[in-house]
Amino acid sequence: MKTKPLTGLLLIMVMICTGSGPEMNDKKWPENIQVILENTTALTYKRGDRLPLYLWPAIDPGKLTDTEAEMLVRELDSRGIGLISRWKAGEKESSLETSLVIARAQTKLGQRVNIEATSLMDSFFNGDIKTAHIDDNGNPFFDDSFGDHKMGCPFALDFRKKEIRARFEYFTEKFRKEGLKVDFIFTDWEIDGPLEVNRAFAASKKCKRCRQHLGEDFSFTEFQKAMREMRSYLQNYACSSVILSRFPDALVGNYAVYPNDGYRYWYDYFEYYVDGQPFIADQNAKYRKWFNDFPLTGYTFAMPVVYTWDQIFGWYDFENTDYRWFYNMLKVAGNAGKSTPQGIPVISFVHWNTVKVASMKPEPVQMSLECYKELLWHMLLRGTDTFFMWCNRSEYAEEIRPVHEVYSAAQQYGRFLEKGIPITFDVPAEPGTVISGLVLGDSVLIRRTDFGSNREPVSVLAGTKTITVGFNPGKCVIIPMN
Repeated sequence: MKTKPLTGLLLIMVMICTGSGPEMNDKKWPENIQVILENTTALTYKRGDRLPLYLWPAIDPGKLTDTEAEMLVRELDSRGIGLISRWKAGEKESSLETSLVIARAQTKLGQRVNIEATSLMDSFFNGDIKTAHIDDNGNPFFDDSFGDHKMGCPFALDFRKKEIRARFEYFTEKFRKEGLKVDFIFTDWEIDGPLEVNRAFAASKKCKRCRQHLGEDFSFTEFQKAMREMRSYLQNYACSSVILSRFPDALVGNYAVYPNDGYRYWYDYFEYYVDGQPFIADQNAKYRKWFNDFPLTGYTFAMPVVYTWDQIFGWYDFENTDYRWFYNMLKVAGNAGKSTPQGIPVISFVHWNTVKVASMKPEPVQMSLECYKELLWHMLLRGTDTFFMWCNRSEYAEEIRPVHEVYSAAQQYGRFLEKGIPITFDVPAEPGTVISGLVLGDSVLIRRTDFGSNREPVSVLAGTKTITVGFNPGKCVIIPMN
C-alpha cells in the first residue's frame, strides 16, 4: 500500500520537529545519552517556558558537530530534558569548544544553555601546606574527619580565591565574546572550603590561627555561623558574582545550598553527627541546627538534596517502611519549598535507589517505586519547580524512567506549576493521609496519598477556604473553591 502524499508530508514534518528521523536513530550516541533516549518518550503536554528536567546522564555528551548538537538538543527538548555541557578546569580549551558547539545549538533553537562547572571550584583545600591548621607548637596539621580530603584552616584560604575566580572568568568571558549566554549553571561543590561538620570544630579549637580570629572560647554556633559566612563569600566571589556580572539573568546554584527553616533534616555522605552539635530530636533522628547561608552566596536558585540515604530508614520505627523514606524526604523538600522566596526556582536533586553510606543493619527496605513517584508529585505541589536526577551509571535506566514519567505527566498542570501557591508544608508525624496542593485563582490542584487505612473524605485548608478531598489514589484532581 502506497503512502498518501499528505501522510508522507506529515511524517517528514514530524521528523523535522522532533529530531526523531533516521539520522537520530542511526547516530551512535555516547552511553549516557543513549540510555536517556531509550528510556524516555516525547512529552504529551507542552512544557512551555517551564524549566526542563535535568538528568545526571544528560551532562557532557562529548564532542559533537553543529548538526549533531542541534539534533540532540531538539530531541531531548521534545522529551522535556535539558542537555548540559561541562566546563573542565584541567581541559580548558577542549571543554570550552565542546560547550560552545552545544550552546550555539541551544541558542539557535531557543533553548536554555546549561552548564556544569564543579571542576572550576575544586579545590580551595588543594593539599598545599599553606592551607593547613597550625597547632600551639607551630606545627601544621589537617582535619582527618573527611576521609582522604586534607581539610585545613578556613582562615588560610584567601590566597586561593583568585585562582578559582579566574577559571570562571575565562569561560564566561569566552561565552560573552561569542555572543552567547549562560541560562543555568551549577556546581557540585561539597568537601572543600570552610565547613563546620564532623570534627571541624574540634580541629579549629586546636588551631592557633582559628582561635586568633574566633576567640579562645568560641562556641559551635559561633563557629558554624563563621564557617557558613566564609563559605558563602568564597562561592559569591569566585562563582556567582562572576557569572551574574556577565549574565545577570542566569540561574546559578550549588548542590545542597538552599534557604531553610533553621534546620537540616538530612546528612550528606561524608557527614556524621558529633556530640555537642545542637539539634532537635525526632524518634532516632537528629535534625541539626543550620545556618541560612543562601542569601550570602548570590545564588539565584535553590538546590535541596532529596535522597534515600540509608540511615534514614533506621531513624524511624514506622511499620510502613515506605513512610520512613517519604516522611523524611518530604520534610527536606518542604523545608526548601516553604523557605525559598517566591521568584527563586527550586531545583531539587532526587534519587530513588537506596544510597548506601552507613552500612545499616538490618538492611534498609528499598523505597517502593510507587511511593517514590508519589513523593515526586508531592514535591511539585510543595514548591519544587523541577528535578535534577542524580545516580550512578549502573542505575541510569531505572532512575530515569520514574522521574521522567512524573515530570512528563505533570506538564498537563502547567498553569498550576507556574503560578500556583502551595497550601501546606505539614508532614503527618505518623503514617496516614498526606495532602499537597497548589492554589491558583479559585481552584486548587490536589494530590492525596494514603499510608493508612483511611478512605474517607478529609478536609483541608486551601488558602482561606476549607475544601473536602476524596480518596483518589494515584491521581491529581482540580477542586473548585467557589
